[in-house]
Amino acid sequence: MEPTTLEQASGEVKELLSGAKAKLGFVPNMYGYMANLPGILAGYLGSYQAFREATGFTPAEQETIFLTISRINGCNYCMAAHSMIADKKSGVPADSLTALREGGQLPDARLNAVARFTEAMVDSRGNPGKQAVDDFLAAGYGQQQVLGVVLAIACKTFSNYVNHLAGTPVDEIFAAYKVD
Repeated sequence: MEPTTLEQASGEVKELLSGAKAKLGFVPNMYGYMANLPGILAGYLGSYQAFREATGFTPAEQETIFLTISRINGCNYCMAAHSMIADKKSGVPADSLTALREGGQLPDARLNAVARFTEAMVDSRGNPGKQAVDDFLAAGYGQQQVLGVVLAIACKTFSNYVNHLAGTPVDEIFAAYKVD
């Protein structure tokens, strides 16, 4: 699979890639592969924005969710990207980031509750059982956050699966956070 570059793109894809470059300062490698089917890139960007803006999770909780999903799905590209964001932008403590990358218990109880519920959702393919939902709600989260995890899984399904198929190389900006 070959990526679509900004220079090659036209129409909706050019608009989406141009918007990404204006917002981020570069076009992530992943977006080039997603651009081969505009609906995937648009679906990813829309679900990503909705997750960031409308779920009620803090930035650290958001990265906890994205990293948990990406670790379970074995997406090295997203693990690198979200590890950098967690470390540099979202305020995830270093010990929690290490635990997220390794699949261990997080020292922060709320972040651990988010990670455990997300893991239960991914492992069960959306059917974690009443106890998992009750535990998540008891940790102080609401119905909106339960559905927010579903939205994050949809978003990461776009990115994790495309990255698996494409073998997306990790962008230089995320290189220090590569996983093996």
